[in-house]
Amino acid sequence: MAQNASNPPILVAILASGSGSNAAAMVEYFEGHNFIRIAGIWTNKASAGVIQRGLAVPVHVFSPGGDDANILAHWQEIGVQAVALAGYLKAVPLLWIEAFSGRMFNVHPALLPKFGGAGMYGLHIHRAVVAAGERRSGLTIHEVSEHYDEGPIRFQCEVDVLPEDQPEDLQARILRAEHWAFPRVLEAILLDQDLPNPNQCPA
Repeated sequence: MAQNASNPPILVAILASGSGSNAAAMVEYFEGHNFIRIAGIWTNKASAGVIQRGLAVPVHVFSPGGDDANILAHWQEIGVQAVALAGYLKAVPLLWIEAFSGRMFNVHPALLPKFGGAGMYGLHIHRAVVAAGERRSGLTIHEVSEHYDEGPIRFQCEVDVLPEDQPEDLQARILRAEHWAFPRVLEAILLDQDLPNPNQCPA
């Protein structure tokens, strides 16, 4: 998907279910970008915090299952070329995965394949990491497949688990790293550039 100045920008759709901090980081990073633009945010929850953020892109509430085909048709009509899951907690429909094969990406707050799979999301992950006595955690950005957290890994960066860490402490540090990494990794993949240096991830 390498771009030049004469091409229209690559459109990215964001899926979110929660507070929307990763979505906000994505929108901020790509605001005014020459080659990539956020087409909008789609959320499965009318109460999702992302709606209250007042981000400078449209936010759409939908019903998983009932709206799947219509959303895909809309994405195709407006020219969406990639999808980013930014804290999206529902199973992704197979028709979306097939339509965006290799172009749908998720950020997971652990070093997959550890601490992945059904039920492993949000604070549940960090509680499990701390309880297991892990010394390192971090984040994984991977392609979305039909199996939870099993798509090809495209990027990882590590964060220390400190002896005094509570799950909330670890969550906050990894979230900072996610905000830094996800838009930069997406940019590199979509523009066929070198991936960012994982050692530069804030922790």
